[in-house]
Amino acid sequence: MTTQTLAAADTGTDTVHGLLSAAVAARPDAPAVRDAAGAWTYAELDAWSRAYADWLTAQGVRHGDRVLVRTGNTREFTALLFGALRRGIVFVPVNPAMKRFHLNTVVPDCDPALVIAQDAQDAALLRELTDSPVRTTEDVAHGAGVLYEAGTGAPEEGPVAPGDTGLLIYTSGSTSAPKAVISTHAPVVFAARAIQARLRYREDDVVLVAVPVSFDYGLYQILLSVIAGAETVLTSPDRHVGLLGAMREHGVTVVPLVPSLAEMLLTLSRRDRHEAAPVRLFTNTGAALTAPVIARLREAFPRAQVSPMFGTTECKRLTVLEPDGDLARPGSVGRALDGTEVLILDDDGRPLPPGTVGEIAARGPHVMTGYWRAPEQTALRFRPDPVTGEVTLHTGDYGHLDEDGHLYFEGRRDDLFKRKGVRMGTLEIETAALDIPGVTAAAALAPAEGQDLTLYAVTALSAEEVLSQLSDRLEAAKIPAGCRLLPELPLTPNGKTDKQRLRREQS
Repeated sequence: MTTQTLAAADTGTDTVHGLLSAAVAARPDAPAVRDAAGAWTYAELDAWSRAYADWLTAQGVRHGDRVLVRTGNTREFTALLFGALRRGIVFVPVNPAMKRFHLNTVVPDCDPALVIAQDAQDAALLRELTDSPVRTTEDVAHGAGVLYEAGTGAPEEGPVAPGDTGLLIYTSGSTSAPKAVISTHAPVVFAARAIQARLRYREDDVVLVAVPVSFDYGLYQILLSVIAGAETVLTSPDRHVGLLGAMREHGVTVVPLVPSLAEMLLTLSRRDRHEAAPVRLFTNTGAALTAPVIARLREAFPRAQVSPMFGTTECKRLTVLEPDGDLARPGSVGRALDGTEVLILDDDGRPLPPGTVGEIAARGPHVMTGYWRAPEQTALRFRPDPVTGEVTLHTGDYGHLDEDGHLYFEGRRDDLFKRKGVRMGTLEIETAALDIPGVTAAAALAPAEGQDLTLYAVTALSAEEVLSQLSDRLEAAKIPAGCRLLPELPLTPNGKTDKQRLRREQS
């Protein structure tokens, strides 16, 4: 069955697990998902998802409850994802790399009915942060395995509506603490189908997911593959040394990239004397690939095209550039998804003409509901149009459109930025630094031309000690490249840190 007919077979379904049901009906024996431990067909993935759904129900988890999951890039993640969603349970993916500093906020914020930890050590940490039951991935897999072998499925708890919440995806922004984007089934399904309509994954594709599935970029690769009837190959983000060999072994044809992963692939390819993997498409979002990196990718993988994109968790994807469209439109991140609209707005929220830089905004069925338990931040980003009342997502990012509707990204507001494919803010890094005993003041400067992320701190500690203690509080991508010590931070007349002065001294 072609990708187009497979998608058409599911046109009446607006739930995420309905996408899997359509794939099972079309290609039950086709390979669906693979990790280091083995592979499942679509029929097996469906059966495992039902076993995990039954296990969750047996634990007392009900429709609308949250389940926090820290399993990493494994087949169990996919089974838990579809299993939870088919029972109306809210799936909360959390990166195993997230440190206690942020877990202190995330765990009580999502108020989970159940927590699934990566291993025993992770479980011990999470039990200190919640009174809810905490189970390891191994324990859950064993329990689900018993139900899978028994082959008896509990009745579905009740219908899942397109407007039911399916995912809470935590993302960093202008606040020091992560906040969760409420993702109901309908916009998730719409976004996945709209992206697939542009990228056209095929049923014979093998999609490598080496970015964390806890991030929406990685998670949606599972959905895109299911829509196409393709195979997903999951690899651990911290085990890239053998990546080229794995790509050749499994015949990988599609690779979603962030810059750090692209650089790793290029480094590995320079040392590799074997024939390149049969990659036909690289996609890119998060932080943008530079033109030289794209050129080197085309040289190392001569059969591959490159498709830059622009997105944010709050609507998943704003634009997608057709494969190799950068050759004709350098710097563009593409056009709005079909059925959606991208606008460039001035400070008063009025649309600006092509070629004029302003805030990037989006409208359409892909715009999510808002932020979990954060009404003020929701009101700031998700604003009704004063005339039509249609919700407009204000991204806080800046860019311009050309006459043909192609978007060009210019920069970010309020010190928001992406580094190594991870969205973050300077306030988040400053807050973590101030959590270190002995640090009395801190200011972070976002990466600028010729400069990397830099932290300024007032402390008697050494710069090395500050960065070392930051690594206990933040993911690796968020650790500044350098730390400079000052006796005091410069202040503006109104008492705020004078970052412009720090920037001038930095250069």
